[in-house]
Amino acid sequence: MVLQNTDTTPSHIAAATRRGQRYHALMAAIVRRMPFGLSRIVAPSFLGFAIINGFTFSVDLGLLALCHGVLKWTYPAAVTVSYLTAFALSFVLNRAFNFRSHGDLGQQGTRYVVVIGINYAAFVLGVGSGLAAAGVEYQLARFLSGLCEGAYMYSMMRWVVFRDAPRG
Repeated sequence: MVLQNTDTTPSHIAAATRRGQRYHALMAAIVRRMPFGLSRIVAPSFLGFAIINGFTFSVDLGLLALCHGVLKWTYPAAVTVSYLTAFALSFVLNRAFNFRSHGDLGQQGTRYVVVIGINYAAFVLGVGSGLAAAGVEYQLARFLSGLCEGAYMYSMMRWVVFRDAPRG
C-alpha cells in the first residue's frame, strides 16, 4: 500500500507557518493579560515587533560598539554596517514570525529597501549623527534615534511592507 501526501504545501513551509502562528498566539496571550486597558490598544503584532526589534537593535548596538568603539571605524561607516545587518535580520524574523507574511518576496523586499532607506537617512544619519555631532555619546545618540525608528518602522512594516499579512 502506497500512501500519498495530499498536502500540496511543502513541509518546511508548513512548519514555518506553524512557528509563526505559535509566535502570534504567544504575543496575543501576553497582550490579553496587559494591565490598565492596554490590551485594547496594543496589537499582538506591535508586541511581536517590539520583541523582535529589541533583539535586532541589540545586535545593531553590539556591532556599532565593535566597529566604532573597538575597531575605530568612523561613526557613519560603523552605523551603516550595524544598521544593515540588524535590518536584514529584522526583515527575516518579522516576515516569518510576527507578520506571518507569504506575499511576494521581491515586492516586499523592494518596499522594505525603500522604507529602510528613508529610515536610514532621517533617523540613523539625521537624528543619530546630529546628536553625536552635538556631543551626545554615540550609544545614547543611537538609542534615541532608535526610538524614533521604532514607531516609523512598525507602521511601515505593518501597513506597507507586509500589507498582505493576516490581521488578528
